[in-house]
Amino acid sequence: MNPWLFLLIGYPVTIAVETPILMLGLSPRHPMSRRIFAGIWLTACTYPIVVLVMPRLLIGPDGDRTLYLIVAETFAPVAECAIFWLAFGKRAEFGKRSMWWDLSAIVLANLTSFAVGEALGRMDWWRALFVSG
Repeated sequence: MNPWLFLLIGYPVTIAVETPILMLGLSPRHPMSRRIFAGIWLTACTYPIVVLVMPRLLIGPDGDRTLYLIVAETFAPVAECAIFWLAFGKRAEFGKRSMWWDLSAIVLANLTSFAVGEALGRMDWWRALFVSG
């Protein structure tokens, strides 16, 4: 599939999976508007790299996705945790329960969207939508 088309479809799917987890999972110190924003914004920061850049660099000529999956699915939650903390972290919260709560919610959201994406990929629904004949 064309990676740009995959981006256009996968980004809203990823947001639909991750945003509710962040709405429920981020620590109580964050207002709901920030939780919703985080669900859209964090994915916007990492998803293009994961979908457009990393496959070209990390998927082998034989189509082996192992290295790609290891790197991409480590990069996304680590980068999103760093971005979130840089934007909304407070020195007084560093190392405290609320910080770990927030970072855990971000990792959980990423793991869940990865699992959903893999399940959808195994169902081959992308091909059914975009390949005729």
